[in-house]
Amino acid sequence: MDAYNPCLDCGICCTHFRISFYWGEGDDAPGGFVPAGMTEQLTPHLRCMKGSNELPRRCSALGGEVGKQVFCTIYENRPTPCREFPTHFEDGTPNPKCDELRAGIGLPPLPHLPMPHAA
Repeated sequence: MDAYNPCLDCGICCTHFRISFYWGEGDDAPGGFVPAGMTEQLTPHLRCMKGSNELPRRCSALGGEVGKQVFCTIYENRPTPCREFPTHFEDGTPNPKCDELRAGIGLPPLPHLPMPHAA
């Protein structure tokens, strides 16, 4: 059974940040994986997800209703910033930015995660 993923009932980060990344992550570049049609060019070296560079922000890959039930339509091919934004840090402490954004849409703070004991 998979662990609970708080991102599946939140999604606020997908409506708060400009999701920018190196152009070579686009699937129109050798080895790229992010669907290029869902991106826009920012500079010669940077792209962002469509919808995340304008107000109100909403990443073009976000499906569902923020704060209720959401999903990423390109989860396996999402860009690096999405892969690297942690809900929790290595010590199990919740990311305070997540808690701040969650509070803004009426969601409770994230719990501390229990850390496995070293063997």
